[in-house]
Amino acid sequence: MADDKAPEIIEADPAAPPVVSPSWQIAARFALATALVLVGIWILHEFLPALAWAVVLAIALWPSYARLLRLLPAGGDRVLGPFLATVAIGIVFIAPLVLVAVALARETHFIVEFVGNVRHNGIPVPDWVATLPYVGAAAADWWRDNLADPAAAEEMIGRVNLRSMTESARHYGVFVAHRLAILGFTLLTLFFLFRDGGTLAAQLRDLSDRVIGLRGEHIARHMIAAVHGTVNGLVLVGLGEGVLLGITYYFAGLPYPASIGALTGVAAVIPFAAPAVYGLAGLYLLAVGKTDGGIVVLVVGSIVIFVADHFIRPVLIGGAARLPFLLVLLGLLGGLETFGFLGLFLGPAVMAALVALWRDWTEPPLLPEQVVERARRETPRLPSRRPASATAPRPRRR
Repeated sequence: MADDKAPEIIEADPAAPPVVSPSWQIAARFALATALVLVGIWILHEFLPALAWAVVLAIALWPSYARLLRLLPAGGDRVLGPFLATVAIGIVFIAPLVLVAVALARETHFIVEFVGNVRHNGIPVPDWVATLPYVGAAAADWWRDNLADPAAAEEMIGRVNLRSMTESARHYGVFVAHRLAILGFTLLTLFFLFRDGGTLAAQLRDLSDRVIGLRGEHIARHMIAAVHGTVNGLVLVGLGEGVLLGITYYFAGLPYPASIGALTGVAAVIPFAAPAVYGLAGLYLLAVGKTDGGIVVLVVGSIVIFVADHFIRPVLIGGAARLPFLLVLLGLLGGLETFGFLGLFLGPAVMAALVALWRDWTEPPLLPEQVVERARRETPRLPSRRPASATAPRPRRR
């Protein structure tokens, strides 16, 4: 019967114009999206450092990850490639921490013996102290009254409260456990960034094109170049400084040169922190009577740090993102002050974005083709719009 027929489905006319939402609906959607983003940030605020570290590592190591994928069989970019890359990064970051902890635990007896010797015998006045111009006699008298006298040295060391040392050790233990948890979440996030990085980059590029325009991709490329340059300028140069100064420590006769060289390399990542390490090492050698070794450590350390900080790092960091040396230095120090160690990588990236915006606003306007061509010529390419394993075409949306 005619009444039993199913109701006919009326399909929308594809030629009909789209329905334009009223302005109040657009404002409501914008307010809802803003509220959801703020709530999401509030929920994840404890894990934001882990997410930021994962993004920095993914950007910095993406070229190496792409070379790894070329060595793997087809489909290796889904599980095997991200897993191998994440495990390798975890080993690189965790192994040095474990080695430093083992070395410190093994070499604690040196500190105990040194403190015990100071308590019973004091620290004799080195011969070179009295020969210092203008302040030699006063420095020798102060050393003799405060460090060479066993009673004065015992009083100085006895001021250390054992309870406060225990509480400090407990506090640092909780701090280390928290940092290890952050590292675990960082590695987990990094796995998914490696696996879905191509798709995510394509989505962010499309979103940037719709919201900001073609210049948004140009700014993103400058930020990525700044991250690459910062990793090379801080981490690789810092490791080189640690190796060179570790060799210097060995020939100068400093105890445990490998451990102190590793500590120098870690400190060299932070601007102006390495001089404190090799300076204390040189002063120790001078204090124990190894004058030649102390002078060699101080001179070689000053030369290595000066060359690295004033010539190599500005070229690697500033040259990659076309940043002046002053902005590189301000980005490093300002980022370190604001975001901690993570700010060493975020600061130059933000400075690169600001410089890119300044140039876009002050230079004559370019055609879209010129913007894309200049971005591709100046900076490394972003990950492809589609992952390597995506061979089938995507279904079209209705």
